[in-house]
Amino acid sequence: MRKFLSVIAILFLLFGLSACSGTGDRASEPLSIGILPDVDSIPVVIAKEKGYFEKEGLKANIESFKSAVDRDSALQTGKIDGAVSDILAAVFAMDGGFDVKITSLTNGSYKLLVGKDSGISSFSDIKGKSVAVSKNTIIEYATDKMLEENNISPDEIKKTVIAQIPVRLEMLQNGKIDAATLPEPLASVAVKDGARILNSTDKLGINPGVLLFTKKALESKQDEIKAFYRAYNEAVEYLQKENISSYIDILIKEAGFPEAVRDTISLPSYTKASLPSAKDFDNVMGWLNDKGLVKKPYKFDNLVDGKFVR
Repeated sequence: MRKFLSVIAILFLLFGLSACSGTGDRASEPLSIGILPDVDSIPVVIAKEKGYFEKEGLKANIESFKSAVDRDSALQTGKIDGAVSDILAAVFAMDGGFDVKITSLTNGSYKLLVGKDSGISSFSDIKGKSVAVSKNTIIEYATDKMLEENNISPDEIKKTVIAQIPVRLEMLQNGKIDAATLPEPLASVAVKDGARILNSTDKLGINPGVLLFTKKALESKQDEIKAFYRAYNEAVEYLQKENISSYIDILIKEAGFPEAVRDTISLPSYTKASLPSAKDFDNVMGWLNDKGLVKKPYKFDNLVDGKFVR
């Protein structure tokens, strides 16, 4: 009997050591994250390729999308748990009865560019010209804000809806549209090909890009999301200290960036996970309300869950 009890005690000890080993909260369920071909997504890609997710015990599935529409569809059909997204997408999801929460901001840059043969040399020349956007997204919001900053009404341009970001770039390069709003790094590709920047969200001081997760993921995968953010912050530390030459091949191969970004890419100053500003949130809500795109106004606390970045 005494020998039997000794064996049981050893087994309990072994299981206890196994459960306590490793760094922080160990994640067990896979976590699927949707990304777009923009610089907001780079910390996620780096965390994956440098093994930071694996280090945290997290199996992270990174799904790449070419348009916000495809990303949001995957989110709402349960194919992904969270996404590199924006405040507008979060509000639209909530307004449509699909519960998501913003968990942190992301670092991105959106630029309004004019084609090399468009004949546009200043904002006053853009009136009546075709400008490619993705409708009711961060792209259209940023476009309207950049126009309004220069006393141009959005109604004074011809908005051309092109959802897929690479197609928007190609049409600008081929002169099929006069102007387009693009995220980095594709904005830098356009500049290399002769396009000119009229304005950017950097100059405007707005940052509506965020990371968000579904209600289901927030309820059932809290440890996984905590692990995700530990890895995300380690990726940010890497980006802060390493020269882009150290990881440009990863971005081209794994993030789907075109080869042309190798010598042109312009990166933001990456910051560890933190919450978006209430001002950015309120500005987005004002734009959505003015356009009649939501059924009711939402407040910052309705859509933001800050427990993962405290």
